[in-house]
Amino acid sequence: MLNSKDIELLNNNLWYSQLPELFQQFIQQHSAYQSYERDQAIFRSGDAFNGIYAVLEGRVRLGYIDIEGNESVAAIVEPIMWFGEISLVDQQPRSHDAIAVTTCRILQIPDHAIQNMLNDNPQFWFHIAQLTSQKLRLAFLELISIQTQHIQQRLAQRLVFILNGYGNHVQIENNTIHLSQEQLALMLKCSRQTINQELHALEQQGILKIAFKKIEILNIEQLYQIAQHHD
Repeated sequence: MLNSKDIELLNNNLWYSQLPELFQQFIQQHSAYQSYERDQAIFRSGDAFNGIYAVLEGRVRLGYIDIEGNESVAAIVEPIMWFGEISLVDQQPRSHDAIAVTTCRILQIPDHAIQNMLNDNPQFWFHIAQLTSQKLRLAFLELISIQTQHIQQRLAQRLVFILNGYGNHVQIENNTIHLSQEQLALMLKCSRQTINQELHALEQQGILKIAFKKIEILNIEQLYQIAQHHD
């Protein structure tokens, strides 16, 4: 059973806040708390489905490392964001790794509980589909961005995505992004030097301020304009 503080925290998540009361009550009653240390795996690519997760505290890296050690980062998941539902939908093994970037406090809905609930309430599959399609929409936007935008626009779009919790936040409450330039470079498939140059260009325009492993957004409106501009 979740405590009142964490229920309030969950209400800041757009998906959870719009769920039917019965679904919310199910999550409150059947979720389990888990703790992870830095670099500890929540799950790895190829693992069987074991539930869906929400980050309450800390940050989780979603990505993949190939047999040659090359790393790909899809997203850094922060409070309050849900992940791990794709394998629930397609009944396939995990497609990527989920690794704690920092010490994390995680909420897990175990696989048997969510499967039983959906069997009893098939109408709730609609809400699982919403959660999955949210990620699919962002993946399409990223693909379009790669094909049509230059790197500064792609960087601005990614910063906007992160600020908005990849569509998870009811509203933006924190203008600081805790992310290294190396992690941004991995997300955008470019060099750290390129990211550094583009961040400094945005800093000179007064749009953001660069600090060690974090970026403070000073002008969200202008960042949006750059992200949405198409040549």
